[in-house]
Amino acid sequence: MILGAHVSTAGGVHKSPGNGLELGCQTIQIFTRNQRQWKAKPLTDGEVEGFRRELSRCGIGSTAAHASYLLNLGSPDPAVLARSREAFSQELERCRRLGLDFLVVHPGAHLGSGESAGLCAVADSLNRALEQHGEACTRILLETTAGQGSHLGYRFEHLAEILSLVQAPERVGVCVDTCHIFAAGYDLRDAAAYHRTLDQLDRVVGLSRVKAFHLNDSKRELGSRVDRHEHIGEGLIGAEGFKLLVRDRRFAGTPMILETPGGETHYGKNLSRLRQLHG
Repeated sequence: MILGAHVSTAGGVHKSPGNGLELGCQTIQIFTRNQRQWKAKPLTDGEVEGFRRELSRCGIGSTAAHASYLLNLGSPDPAVLARSREAFSQELERCRRLGLDFLVVHPGAHLGSGESAGLCAVADSLNRALEQHGEACTRILLETTAGQGSHLGYRFEHLAEILSLVQAPERVGVCVDTCHIFAAGYDLRDAAAYHRTLDQLDRVVGLSRVKAFHLNDSKRELGSRVDRHEHIGEGLIGAEGFKLLVRDRRFAGTPMILETPGGETHYGKNLSRLRQLHG
């Protein structure tokens, strides 16, 4: 089990590996920039060197960044789409410089253009980004979503469709968020439900494409299409679903990253809970 959390970069990106080490993380996820703003201050050589040095010192073996929530790679608005694509390309470059393994991104929202048009736009956005960056760039991970509003990615079929349209599918994978898939209608609460959901994921997308998990319980009920994270074992998925996941040998080498409420203030209890479930 490779366990970690989304950690703060307050004080500089070079602080994040130490924050992860303090929590006992084997993997970390960060924002490489202020995710609430379109403009990003360029990373300095000193910041990059400091991050890489601290990452080595702290022994963090797997790293990811989460793309800005402002991005909409499936937008029907040409101006928003162009801005999102440019910002996404910049995010990939920041990840490359920092040496991060993955960049997690929400596919986007079709905003009334229809799911088919939205999925095509997302795939086109990914193809443009992959063309701009060399093969050694950070791998892109499409995150499963809860399906609020017109957001894409709440069905496994959405992810499969995007991947089928990507010209270099080996450079794109999937990040499964437990809260999101539960809210989208995929049950995890007991062994029968868990295996049914994972079998469907394998059949539609392929488990080999799952490169990371976001571990979050859900405040809202199965199929609610509402994204509200809860502490592990305290939500409507419950402890059993997480026990099944962390004990699933197929994912022994797959990074599992907490995004539970309260961030680093409460990560300790969530990490402890997961380790207890793992046994």
